[in-house]
Amino acid sequence: MVQYLIRRFFAAIPVLFGILLVTFIIARVIPGDPCRAILGEKATAETCERFNKAKGLDKPIYEQFTIYISEVLTGNFGDSIRFGIPVTRLLVERLPTTVELSFAALFVSIVIGIPLGVISAVRHNSWVDVVTMVWANTGVSMPVFWLGLMLAYVFSLKLKGTAFWLPPSGRTSAGLSNDPFYEAWELVLPETGVFLAFLQFVSRLNILNALLTSNWELLKDAIKHLILPAAALGTIPMALIARMTRSAMLDVLGQDYVRTARAKGLRQRVVVMKHAFRNALLPLVTIIGLSLGSLLGGAVLTETIFSLSGLGRTLFEAITARDYGIVQAFTVVIAIFFVVINLLVDLSYAYLDPRIRLD
Repeated sequence: MVQYLIRRFFAAIPVLFGILLVTFIIARVIPGDPCRAILGEKATAETCERFNKAKGLDKPIYEQFTIYISEVLTGNFGDSIRFGIPVTRLLVERLPTTVELSFAALFVSIVIGIPLGVISAVRHNSWVDVVTMVWANTGVSMPVFWLGLMLAYVFSLKLKGTAFWLPPSGRTSAGLSNDPFYEAWELVLPETGVFLAFLQFVSRLNILNALLTSNWELLKDAIKHLILPAAALGTIPMALIARMTRSAMLDVLGQDYVRTARAKGLRQRVVVMKHAFRNALLPLVTIIGLSLGSLLGGAVLTETIFSLSGLGRTLFEAITARDYGIVQAFTVVIAIFFVVINLLVDLSYAYLDPRIRLD
């Protein structure tokens, strides 16, 4: 197991390097330049020359890449061309929004998708199966931007003033106390460093920070603000998980050991959950892992619709402004998430199926 982890770690290094190289080159060869994207189309050649020199963009591309790689190896992603602040600071500020939204969407997808898939498989060819599959196909077909607007229209406008009203934008209500947990715990912290950045990152996960500080008002408010974007973002993976669960369960329910369990007189619930569902988990774990990676990388439309300043929305704005530092750093972060998720999925196979050995 340890040797497997070491091999996967070293195998991920060229993948991340390749992603960084491709992103670095593509960001610089697409039409447009940071000077006119930020200063405007009327910026003079002299102004752009001074701008490029100040930002280090006047050097050859291979020299820029060498400098950037040397900085990344020390944990420095450089400064944002647009904002003029370290990209690491933007990561700490914006990434928690996307992480919280993605995990909430995945939670909704799993909690609803798996039970629907199991019920659909157990009641195969019944009206429950038909309705579930029609809903799943509809969920896969609905664009996120349209569904987000419809949810905001219904729950924020049409149901305004009722108990079902939900906020259409933002992460928390204005004026609500949201003190970081390390201040509430009166921790003595260094002025800078990775440990401080990690604590700041955790404190910006509103639900987790509310739990750590026992701020129940903040917890309730943060969950209410998260329901609509999580539902919009999680609908497609929810439908995919439901369909995959149904397919895997139908395959397992036809196996000999399931028929033997039924012949022994075991209850239906025991047969389905203990004998069938456990053996149908491998494809489910794969689709759940891939869904989490896609949620982290594809939250841009949801964050834009619900006015959430997360990684996806910031990355979209950075591409528009040709902010190379943000584009490169955020892309690498998403790639790292994919690598880690794939590793966890592979490791879970050995736990779920003893026949699989990671030699």
